[in-house]
Amino acid sequence: MRDILDAQRAAFMAALPEPIAIRKDRLKRAAAMIADHADRFCDALSEDFGHRSREQSMVTDIAGSIAPLKHALKHVDGWAKAEKRKVQFPLGLLGAKARVEFQPKGVVGVISPWNFPINLVMSPLAGIFAAGNRAMVKTSEFTPVTSAVFEEIVGKYFAPEELAFVSGGPDVGKAFAELPFDHLIFTGATGIAKHILHAAADNLVPVTLELGGKSPVIVGKGADIAQTTERVAIGKMLNAGQICLAPDYMLVPSEQEGAVVEGLKAAATAMYPTLLSNPDYTAIINDRHHQRLTEWVADARAKGATVEVVNPANEDFATANSRKMPLHIVRDATDDMIVMQEEIFGPVLPIRRYDGGIDRAIAEVNGHDRALAVYYFGTDAGEQRRVLDRTISGGATVNDVIFHVSMEDLPFGGVGPSGMGAYHGRDGFVTFSHTKSVYQQPKIDVAKLAGLKPPYGKATRKAAAQQMKM
Repeated sequence: MRDILDAQRAAFMAALPEPIAIRKDRLKRAAAMIADHADRFCDALSEDFGHRSREQSMVTDIAGSIAPLKHALKHVDGWAKAEKRKVQFPLGLLGAKARVEFQPKGVVGVISPWNFPINLVMSPLAGIFAAGNRAMVKTSEFTPVTSAVFEEIVGKYFAPEELAFVSGGPDVGKAFAELPFDHLIFTGATGIAKHILHAAADNLVPVTLELGGKSPVIVGKGADIAQTTERVAIGKMLNAGQICLAPDYMLVPSEQEGAVVEGLKAAATAMYPTLLSNPDYTAIINDRHHQRLTEWVADARAKGATVEVVNPANEDFATANSRKMPLHIVRDATDDMIVMQEEIFGPVLPIRRYDGGIDRAIAEVNGHDRALAVYYFGTDAGEQRRVLDRTISGGATVNDVIFHVSMEDLPFGGVGPSGMGAYHGRDGFVTFSHTKSVYQQPKIDVAKLAGLKPPYGKATRKAAAQQMKM
């Protein structure tokens, strides 16, 4: 891996400045790499998951990968232009100029997760390539078939000095994170992110962390319950809930709990009347995660929760040779239950009641770590504003879930335990660029005028007094 990094950095330095035409060509080749092998990637994803909806994969991992590349291709000319900045009076009158130039950093390391193992490689690459960088990607050991496709086909589209893929287990991941990249982006669990940050610190590598957390849904005044529950069910059951932005728990007014539960059941039943043989419904990634979710549900039951399993066709999941898991609605969820302590990452949805107005729900949210997203449903503008103002999260969607991540012109990232830094669109271009300040001095002797040239005297005192005025 160090040899690949050294080769990429040498090629990068030799090529500076990286022309916009080359950046655009890389974006086009990246899009072609995914589009040309879309069917094969979908097959690989399904094999890795034990079953994954082909149509879902086409939307989230194929089209969802090409969209940010197309967006960057369209806008990179504008993003890369130097920005004029103001200079202090009277330097501008004397001919001084200031600007910010966006310079590529060099080689960016990408550690990608298993839940969207194509999209969460290609979406960062859109900003990385637009900014003029090279990239090395460490893929997840949980999706080995998808990783193998990347490694097989990348050479048809990129020289190894431009883009390279490496795979392997935790030992490879650890060694990868310890490389002296010019920037490192990691998408995954908060616990692992702590190790990534420690590894990067030894080389002072700047890091972007895209993590997760317990993203809440707040049901507020005037919420259309049928619409709310359908949209929450869509977001919770997409990829079987294995999404960093999936709604993790719901906060509902006490008097609406029954309607919310029935709405969730109705929505889930309409979308997935069967599950085991339904090609639209995705399986849990592996046995360990399936066992984890099963144990967490059992923990909730043992501690007093009522768990309602949405199984419209009364299918036998216990004896089925499948890791598919129906939606589990956990009522009376309490703080001592694991489902209210850890990010769930599966089709399990705790419901919490609140009374006494929106501030009670806000206090509940603020009692947890800062989330990757907060979702508010309601029609009261004042209440909506209070939720957005009084909660801190990476992002928010109003009257739906997850959708803010698909807006290419919005930055995507977390805050605190849910992440560090952001990317997507222009924000990704800036993340993977060095913003270099450039000041151009006029011919006139500015140091003398400003009183900076010894021997100090009247001009120095005048300049200092002028700058100290409020």
